[in-house]
Amino acid sequence: MISRYNLLDAFWVTVQLTFFSAIGALVIGTLVAAMRVSPIPVARWIGAAYVTIIRNTPLTLILVFTSIGLYTTLGWTLGSDEIKVVNYRWAIIGLSVYTAAFVCESLRAGINTVALGQSEAGRSLGFGFAQNLRLIVLSQAFRAVIAPLGSVLIALTKNSTVASVIGVVEAAYLMNEMIENEAAILAVGAIFALGFVVLTLPTGLLFGWLAKRYEVAR
Repeated sequence: MISRYNLLDAFWVTVQLTFFSAIGALVIGTLVAAMRVSPIPVARWIGAAYVTIIRNTPLTLILVFTSIGLYTTLGWTLGSDEIKVVNYRWAIIGLSVYTAAFVCESLRAGINTVALGQSEAGRSLGFGFAQNLRLIVLSQAFRAVIAPLGSVLIALTKNSTVASVIGVVEAAYLMNEMIENEAAILAVGAIFALGFVVLTLPTGLLFGWLAKRYEVAR
């Protein structure tokens, strides 16, 4: 039964979705976190609005919007004419935008743990807001939230299954296909459950070790 399906390719797509979306979410989330602690009121408002709206919007709705709204309706093909490639790229963008809200909140919590005197010392050296944030605050904030960011990454790995709703052939898509074609629901479910344990367990262990290794002494 299993030999008829390419499980490794499906899980490899899941790994790719997780990897590229994690990079996008980290970049967007860091920018939004900077906006949320910015001295500029408009920037703080935009950052807060982004987090509030995205965190309260179902991921499925975001992915469907990118596929149907931006791709099908507006014709944004992201440089490809192949529908599978376009949906794959939109899935990465949708997952990045959604996960960035959670990365932002984790980072903001880490920023709040940085002693106020650290920022004041930076300002006394003539650092502007961006310099102070980049050189002093974020370097400590990231170290303080390694474990929470690991949890966000694990959640992203599991959330990548939602990409199947727009036709991305990843693990959940193949699982649905196998359940429809095979009379072995429990066996198929067990196989994919084990696959996701294999993907997420090492991630949790790694980030747990990193959190202890680079923990900021207080």
